[in-house]
Amino acid sequence: MVKDLKVWPGGGRQWDWTETGTRHSPGIQTADVEELFAAGAVAVVLSQGMEKRLEVPQSTVDWLEARGVTVHVAETTEAIELYNRLREITAVGGLFHSTC
Repeated sequence: MVKDLKVWPGGGRQWDWTETGTRHSPGIQTADVEELFAAGAVAVVLSQGMEKRLEVPQSTVDWLEARGVTVHVAETTEAIELYNRLREITAVGGLFHSTC
C-alpha cells in the first residue's frame, strides 16, 4: 500500500518524503516538484492531506509558475478529483498525501 504518491504524465511512484527532507512544515519543497516538471507536466496538483496539514510554501508555487506550470493546491479528496479531471485534457502531475 502506498501512503503518498507522486504522479506525472505517463508514470508515477511512491512519494518518499525522506528523499528531500519534506515535513508537514514547511511542506512541499521545490525539490519535490522538479521531477513532475522534468516529466513534462504543464499543470500540477498538490495535495495538502485529508486535514490540510501539509503546507505548500509560496516559493514552491512560484517556482512552478515561473516555468509556465499551472498550480492547484487542495485537500486530498478534492486534489484527486481535480487530477482525474485534468488528466483527460492536459499533461498533469501531482503529489498526493493520503493522511493528515
